[in-house]
Amino acid sequence: MARLPRLTLPGYPQHVIQRGNNRQAIATSAADYQTLLALIDESARKFAVSLHAYVLMDNHFHLLATPETTGAVPQMMQAIGRRYVRYFNDSQGRTGTLWEGRYRSTVIQPETYLLPCMIYIDLNPVRHGLVAQARDYPWSSHGHYAGLRVDRLVTPHPLFWTLGNTPFAREAAYAEMVHGGVSADRQVALTQSTLNGWALGDAAFVADLQTRTARRVSKNTAGRPAREARP
Repeated sequence: MARLPRLTLPGYPQHVIQRGNNRQAIATSAADYQTLLALIDESARKFAVSLHAYVLMDNHFHLLATPETTGAVPQMMQAIGRRYVRYFNDSQGRTGTLWEGRYRSTVIQPETYLLPCMIYIDLNPVRHGLVAQARDYPWSSHGHYAGLRVDRLVTPHPLFWTLGNTPFAREAAYAEMVHGGVSADRQVALTQSTLNGWALGDAAFVADLQTRTARRVSKNTAGRPAREARP
């Protein structure tokens, strides 16, 4: 079965996951993380992608971003992937592939899933036992939203500005949301929708999205349609 093209539409936020091949390390030093961040920043600006949130782990990374054009995210990820592989292979004295195939991504409904996706991304190092709190992890956008530093990579989504009228109010409100975490159901939905490429949102959002693209945006019901009973 031919694989579906990625679901990407301008003006809609996308959750992106890129994993190392066979879950192998993609970063082993601070220099690696800094290089990857610099490439993400450069490529996002070059291809007009607003980066709302990110986390870099040792064997994968997550991005939450909104492109201005249909091809912006694929172009950005291609540029990041190729240049970082060359850097990493040279620095490690290795050859061959680094990534686990194509990156995974999908469109999410901002009103319902954007802030939960940000929190999900922020808490990834906590779930993996690397830190006790999201604020303790240096390779994510959480520090920007928590008021710990100014991160030039980050462009807050308009929904973030609705959390308060002042920077302090927004930071406090967001910190409270991170403290509350994301439900297990939403974690699964955010992961699986991205890995499988199906749009994440309510029925009305998905139906509207389908009118904007010829690509299927949701999984069809499995199996054959039920036959009507004969009179």
